[in-house]
Amino acid sequence: MDIVNLGTWVLGFLLGLAILLFILRIVLTWYPQVDLNRFPFNVVAWPTEPFLIPVRKIVPPLGGVDISPIIWVGICTLLREILLGQQGILTMALR
Repeated sequence: MDIVNLGTWVLGFLLGLAILLFILRIVLTWYPQVDLNRFPFNVVAWPTEPFLIPVRKIVPPLGGVDISPIIWVGICTLLREILLGQQGILTMALR
C-alpha cells in the first residue's frame, strides 16, 4: 500500500466518521433534555460543535429545529462522493 492509497483510505474513514457523528448529533437534537457535556454524549457533541456554530449563524433554526447537522451531513456526503466515489477525483487520478 503506497502513501496515496493510504491517504485516500484515511480521508474516506474521516469523512465517514464525520457523517456518522453528524447523524448521531441529529438524533441527539430530538432529546433536548440530554446534557451534551456528559459522557457518552460529549463524544458526539465536542467534535461536531465547532463545525455547527458557523452554520447556525448563517442558517437560523426552522420552526425551532436546528438544521445545521443536516447541512453538514450533506456537505460531508458530497465531498466523499466527489473525492472518493466511483468517478471521484481521487479515484480517477489513481487509475
